[in-house]
Amino acid sequence: MSHPLDHRDGPRDECGVFGVYAPESDVAELAYFALYALQHRGQESAGIAACDGGRIMIERELGLVSQVFDERNLRALGGAMAIGHVRYSTTGSSAWENAQPVWRPDRHQVALAHNGNLINAVELHEELSEKGVSFRSTSDSEIIAALLSTHEADTIEEAVADVMPRLEGAFSTVVMTEDAVVAFRDGAGLRPLSLGRIGERYCVASESCAFDIINAELWREVAPGEMVSLGDRGIETRQVVESPRKAFCVFEHIYFARPDSILEGNRIQVSRRKMGEILWREAPVEADVVIAVPDSGNAAAAGYAKASGLPRDDGLIKNRYVARTFIQPGQELRKHGLRMKFNPLREVVEGKRLAVVDDSIVRGNTTRQIVGMLREAGAAEVHMRISAPPIRHPCHYGVDMSTKQEMVAHGRTVEEIAEELGCDSLAYLSLGGVYEAIRGTRETHCDACFSGDYPLARSDDANGKFALEELAVLKT
Repeated sequence: MSHPLDHRDGPRDECGVFGVYAPESDVAELAYFALYALQHRGQESAGIAACDGGRIMIERELGLVSQVFDERNLRALGGAMAIGHVRYSTTGSSAWENAQPVWRPDRHQVALAHNGNLINAVELHEELSEKGVSFRSTSDSEIIAALLSTHEADTIEEAVADVMPRLEGAFSTVVMTEDAVVAFRDGAGLRPLSLGRIGERYCVASESCAFDIINAELWREVAPGEMVSLGDRGIETRQVVESPRKAFCVFEHIYFARPDSILEGNRIQVSRRKMGEILWREAPVEADVVIAVPDSGNAAAAGYAKASGLPRDDGLIKNRYVARTFIQPGQELRKHGLRMKFNPLREVVEGKRLAVVDDSIVRGNTTRQIVGMLREAGAAEVHMRISAPPIRHPCHYGVDMSTKQEMVAHGRTVEEIAEELGCDSLAYLSLGGVYEAIRGTRETHCDACFSGDYPLARSDDANGKFALEELAVLKT
């Protein structure tokens, strides 16, 4: 269902995954706190699976990590290893059946958590269905789980090595059997996956911030196309797929990752501040004060203010305790719904020329309303500065970017977008500026949402978010 007061205009977080093998520790508690640190990657559902004596137990539910778990249900998840997942749906709807970890007790008993999106999900689903394999959900994650759980190989590692080359798209995945936790990443390395050490044991997570909270240390990133197995023999690694092109999602640096995480050797907060500094170099403006759209624009606003020498102030206050509401507001409240999340400070903005910094604009609805709120609070001028290029193309690799037609930049020049948003001027950071900030190049990253240059073949034919549900309807 839609949530009329859920005003997030930016791209939707994809998912967060975690896995650990640590017989000496309370693995469910480790998974809980790791997921708590990864909550920004998905707020629709949360789940943990643990294995105790060959029996896999799963607790999963719609809601935030703190809403799904308490001491009682965590105590039921004992054992030597655990995996966890926080979800925003990129394939399949937000329903309990699509919450993860996915569990299947076929030839192999497996629990699986996945971040990404398969381009060939419908083909694989039909192939398995023809073999008599049934599904409980409409997520591509269960397709991966079914390929592994029904596989004829004796070990999960052999099954993963055979299945990985058959998967097209983005997948940073952790799978658990009664013997091991196995993590694997697509050959292009589109979605993040890091390897950490906790004492003498190992863990994997979507981001390094999950390691900090459980007192683990970032060891390295799981390589694109690599499989990592964690078990009683320690850690075993194998390069399964060699891709001709590395294509890590550049938007992780701009928006998704937590500011305290490290990706590709970069502390995210530092990279985003650098983006703001470069943005001033590329698009200066005569202004009195720099303000951020919190929290996504905070780091870039700091960099913009530092480079410009302009003062920075808090012109918009964010209510950080707003979750989705199921209460339908009346018409009068609906007009002011954004104030549940943002409120302008008249004392800061009145009579001022504002440089307003945010990290991205997708549909433009929130930005348009923020500009209007700042003008109502007395702003003399509103100049939007965005620390990313215009988003003009959808993502097929695990990020819900909306359709091309919904994007405010689709078919519009920057001047036309500024007019649509109602701001006095608008400027975006160049793609070259982004790569300068993260010390990277286009040759090893995916920037398709900006450029339309999709790094994987057949991306234009990729399945939509609800493709598997549509397939199920056709078969009924």
